[in-house]
Amino acid sequence: RCSPNSPCPAGLTGSDVRFVVGQERQEVFAHRCLLACRCNFFQRLLSSEPGPGVPSPVVLSTVPAEAFLAVLEFLYTNSAKLQRHSVLEVLTAAVEYGLEELRELCLEFVVKALDVELVCEALQVAVTFGLGQLQERCVAFIEAHSQETLRTRGFLELSAPALLPLLRSDKLCVDEAELVLAARSWARVGAAVLERPVAEVAAPVVRELRLALLAPAELSALEEQNRREPLIPVEQIVEAWKCHALRRGDAARGTPCRRRRGTLPREHHRFLDLPFK
Repeated sequence: RCSPNSPCPAGLTGSDVRFVVGQERQEVFAHRCLLACRCNFFQRLLSSEPGPGVPSPVVLSTVPAEAFLAVLEFLYTNSAKLQRHSVLEVLTAAVEYGLEELRELCLEFVVKALDVELVCEALQVAVTFGLGQLQERCVAFIEAHSQETLRTRGFLELSAPALLPLLRSDKLCVDEAELVLAARSWARVGAAVLERPVAEVAAPVVRELRLALLAPAELSALEEQNRREPLIPVEQIVEAWKCHALRRGDAARGTPCRRRRGTLPREHHRFLDLPFK
């Protein structure tokens, strides 16, 4: 049974606002005055006085019902029982509704719960909403668990802005050949979803691949595959060959030739003269 001071998905004594929430269109009843006092978002949303008769429901179709109920629980009790499977949705709602205390509760929970299945989703939320500290924690986790993370569905579903800080990292514990394969898989998924060419989807991130770290035979094989399925601009492959040809020249310096933590040694790396930092 619901108490008069708690949100409820069914009818509630004294409630004067009805929400229809999520894709499942679940009805949730609450108290207009309490929500408006506790949250500026709801104050603006509910500022108009209800007219005579049965008021129309407030439709919030983008927030899942479970996350919305967690938000209401926080507004009513100043606490929330967070769950691993829904905490990122609650965090998203907290950010969108301007609930800083709930946001901090969610961030603390997420950081403690990070694992290879959750971390890419958390990174995506961090990048989307500019949550810098969470982004740093996610990137650090992926750096330490690179190979496992690259195999997850969450990695394949990252946006290009979320993938960029990973490909720019020197601390990924993965070899460049495996990273190229992961980038191709990521681009294929994006191409299928967006109905765009693989190379077009990959364009914002592919420049961060360090092709000069590949051995000549690997680079030749990549070049051949790139002819069959374009992924990497031809000029980027040419630049990698130039690093091989010039060795200690200017082309063999800078990020494209800098080894990552997980880069496997190859004979030509001794000419790069750029140890991992």
